[in-house]
Amino acid sequence: MKKYIWPFLALGLSYCQEKAAPPEQVLPVPHERQIAWQDMQYYGFVHFNMNTFSDREWGFGDEKPEQFNPTALDAKQWARIAKEAGMKGLIITAKHHDGFVLWPSAYTEHSVKNSPWRDGKGDLIKEFADACRAEGLKVGIYYSPWDRNHPDYGKPEYITYMRNQLTELLTNYGEIYEIWFDGANGGTGWYGGANEERKVDKFSYYDWPTTLELVRKLQPNAMLFSDAGPDVRWVGNEHGFAYETTWSNLMRDSVYAGMPDFDKWATGQENGTHWVPAESDVSIRPGWYYHTYEDHKVRTLPELMEIYYKSIGQNSSLLINFPVDTRGLIHEKDEEAILKMAAKVKEDFAVNLAEEASFEASADRGIEYDAKNLSDGDFNTYWTTQDGEMQASVEIDFGKEVSFNRLLIQEFVNLGQRVKAFSLEKEVNGSWEKIAEGTTIGYKRILRFADTQAQKIRVNFLDGKGIPVISEIGVYSAPALLFPPKITRTPEGKVSITAAEGGSEIYFSTDGSKPEAGKNPYTNEFEVLTAQTVQAIAVDPRSGKVSDLARVDFDLPKAQWKVAATTEGSQKGVDEDINSYWTTENDVFQVDLGANAVLTGITYYPMQGRYPSGFIADYVIEVSQNGSSWKEVARGEFSNIANSPIEQIVRFDGVEARHVRLKALKTTDGDKATVAEFGVITR
Repeated sequence: MKKYIWPFLALGLSYCQEKAAPPEQVLPVPHERQIAWQDMQYYGFVHFNMNTFSDREWGFGDEKPEQFNPTALDAKQWARIAKEAGMKGLIITAKHHDGFVLWPSAYTEHSVKNSPWRDGKGDLIKEFADACRAEGLKVGIYYSPWDRNHPDYGKPEYITYMRNQLTELLTNYGEIYEIWFDGANGGTGWYGGANEERKVDKFSYYDWPTTLELVRKLQPNAMLFSDAGPDVRWVGNEHGFAYETTWSNLMRDSVYAGMPDFDKWATGQENGTHWVPAESDVSIRPGWYYHTYEDHKVRTLPELMEIYYKSIGQNSSLLINFPVDTRGLIHEKDEEAILKMAAKVKEDFAVNLAEEASFEASADRGIEYDAKNLSDGDFNTYWTTQDGEMQASVEIDFGKEVSFNRLLIQEFVNLGQRVKAFSLEKEVNGSWEKIAEGTTIGYKRILRFADTQAQKIRVNFLDGKGIPVISEIGVYSAPALLFPPKITRTPEGKVSITAAEGGSEIYFSTDGSKPEAGKNPYTNEFEVLTAQTVQAIAVDPRSGKVSDLARVDFDLPKAQWKVAATTEGSQKGVDEDINSYWTTENDVFQVDLGANAVLTGITYYPMQGRYPSGFIADYVIEVSQNGSSWKEVARGEFSNIANSPIEQIVRFDGVEARHVRLKALKTTDGDKATVAEFGVITR
């Protein structure tokens, strides 16, 4: 009988022990709807509307409903691709700035009900919602507060119109998980034929408290997005990148949608008063809407993975946009790219080395909060320390030496975001060597570093707003990714192709065909003196892996071009380097091409510096054969350039000219226009 005494005694003692109390909250903390949303992490945008058919990013509002006429629209295809890509939901542009709506609204004629699509009987929001739910995806709605079509925009009557439409959207299509309000508000527009600029007080015009009260009543579980939240905020850029330090806390009452200096709030604030986590939005192409000329500019796998790690890996959700094409389908190149990304994410996190490891913490709060919770795969269990123990460490023993290059950590943010600094070390001959370090963690933080070998590692929590409360720690070995080669050209027309990794072989083509491993190897630079496309791939000779395709469409070489200017540095605008720039003297960038050419368009790269200025917003393009008599060939706006400073392309009917000039009618900040790179199109 004696052999049973101690087990029963131990069991009795365990029942006598008091259960440790959970740690106190560190305010602010998420609402229930935010807790439900944060697990989604990754979902998709669908930009498909009138802009798809007018070939614009921002429509002016004067478009006609009959222009909207997709030939093979299939919302089921969108939902299938999103599901296969691992997304948890989709958000559709129900109304963009041009005012055209994708449902048969009772409050406007600028609607699909007056388009030839489905003989005017279609309701794309219904088709979209039904397709998403059939795939188990949540349904989100984008609604632009700005309306360049509506005659009452800028007047009180428009707010009634906006709320009426929101009531339609949020009443007739089931549960909505996120409602996306764009921060672009007010400016030039058609406005029912007025063709004028209308400025609004972005802080007060929409009476957001009343509007949001309506939305809360109709969709109490929906996340509300804008610059200011109130539930989820914009990350402050359209690259898909959060920040090394990203807080979910925000001084919400100091922020409003469309505010001019939002950048200083984008990272969140350690001492923010409300829980408003960041959402990183990015398009899978340079533009948000479909343009045929971007078919070869779909983001590569390395670019998409960089976005993944800098968004989800830096305490943000990730919203990737599909610019649905004029057929009404996600383009096959976009589908290929997003599915490659999904496969690579799965590959990178296929094996959690920490699952078979032993964990030992320097301190804990009791058995319920033991370090074993860190590898149980359950977000709602966590390890933490006694009150006041702000600094602590967790040692992980794999039992043998392993190779790894990723560390994943999750805080139990339901009790508040706490960690301000942490580090990762490995044991080497009884001593500890630092591998990597970070600042904030939040819902999820992923550190990347070079392949490292060790049997024991240690995660140190060095500073925080409160004691660490950690849900999960994962350790992974992500296979290397082969980057596409880089193709560059000098102003003289000399083309060079370089591989990102040493030892890679490069194969290229200049005839439009896709390069193949083993055919036409690149050895030395070569000349491209006419409009020509160069494509290249990198191949790892050891594994046989092939990179994504690199492609550059070159046009006329620029060695003979002369920029009209009296100050030095003007040639930086045509030096084939987008990282240099020139500030214009009088908001005009004028170039002598050295010889006549038939021009069909121009390209303009805005300044790419860390503190950019002088982005051209409204422009006129003129051409001349003699440099004195000028003909206007295009006029318009570079819409959204402030948030998405990518290459701008303007096309026009072919015209013979030797001189061309880009005139800035307005810049985004009022400063003198800047030009990082200017080019012409001759094909």
